[in-house]
Amino acid sequence: MSCLSCNFLGITIHALTIKSIQRHIEVEIKDNNRSIIANHNLHSLYIYHKSLKMREFYSKSKYTHIDGMSLVFLGKLLGANIERKNRITYIDWIYPLMQEAAEKNYRVLFLGSKPGIAAKAASILKIKIDSLELETMHGYFDPTPDCEQNKQVLQRIKEYKPHILMVGMGMPRQEYWIFDNLDNIEANIILTAGACMDLVAGEIATPPRWMGRIGLDWFYRLLTEPKRVWKRYLIEPWFVLRLFCREFFRNWCRTGQ
Repeated sequence: MSCLSCNFLGITIHALTIKSIQRHIEVEIKDNNRSIIANHNLHSLYIYHKSLKMREFYSKSKYTHIDGMSLVFLGKLLGANIERKNRITYIDWIYPLMQEAAEKNYRVLFLGSKPGIAAKAASILKIKIDSLELETMHGYFDPTPDCEQNKQVLQRIKEYKPHILMVGMGMPRQEYWIFDNLDNIEANIILTAGACMDLVAGEIATPPRWMGRIGLDWFYRLLTEPKRVWKRYLIEPWFVLRLFCREFFRNWCRTGQ
């Protein structure tokens, strides 16, 4: 099962929607594959160009969806065949994803967040979605591949045998952990889920969805969590802007010829 891929700003993304990404997940689980489904936003784009290990992680990803309206806008300006509907953020996706998991009897395991936060989010999801098989582990452990804590995490995953493993430890820690442990992760679908459970648990304020539709989620987060995200939203985009300008003028020169 294939989908349209686009290349711009040095990255490859797939023009997925919530419905199409869930169809891909269904196929991967049915075929008993082990696949990473990653995502890109401006923050990951910045890290991608600064970190070889981040680039190696994305090379292992089967699908990479857009999580950030800014990338949709930039991609369209660079001629990529993407639309607003191709922006998939966990704020919008978590409930359809969990509903699909419940209907198809998928086991879901979330790894991440502070102790107690993911468990709180899981309780909220289970109340709203009947028959959801969802377990959690917090993300505050030593991720060194050969250390005892990391081995215990991998053993828990092996015992639970999740169809879907959601890793939410922030960028790039979650991507690095998946890359370092991929051969020992026993799950069909591995998702990089960021602060997904913090949002469900109410630990992080959820931006109004009208702001998300016009690409202003970042502004809401800057207002509500300035100390945590100021560099991400006020410094890193200048690097991305340089990438964009360089590619835009290169395309313009090529078209002009």
